[in-house]
Amino acid sequence: MGHGHDGGTPVEAPLAERLRARGLRLTAQRQRVLAAVSALEHATPEAIGARLREEAGPGGAAPDTSTVYRNLELLERLGLVWHTHLGKGAPVYHAAEHPHLHVVCQSCGEIASAAPDLLDSAAERLAAELGFTVDVGHVALSGTCRACRGRTGSEPS
Repeated sequence: MGHGHDGGTPVEAPLAERLRARGLRLTAQRQRVLAAVSALEHATPEAIGARLREEAGPGGAAPDTSTVYRNLELLERLGLVWHTHLGKGAPVYHAAEHPHLHVVCQSCGEIASAAPDLLDSAAERLAAELGFTVDVGHVALSGTCRACRGRTGSEPS
């Protein structure tokens, strides 16, 4: 069991208390889902489920995809994970500690993270002109990554 997850412990005590305060427990399953989200960074519920099945090993108990979805929804309501829609396909989940902006390459599907304050001036204008608040954690900007720009005219991998 003992994987070298350092930096995991400080969060866990207050988290468990926060959950108990809401009458919820961080069940072993929820903890595993949360750990998979942190480890995988930008993972679809399917990828999280696959990782949990892998960890459980043959004959081990792992949640099915709909259970993973329910756990993710709960973790998101608690503010522990966020999801981002990266264009087409399933949403991807990431731990909520570090809100970040996602940029997605339309050619190769590569996801990169950027500092959320890159959008500050755009967000300020949207707020001033439209009264619109941008939720950077849920934003994905699509475009073309450096590698694909350099590979002009080649087939998307």
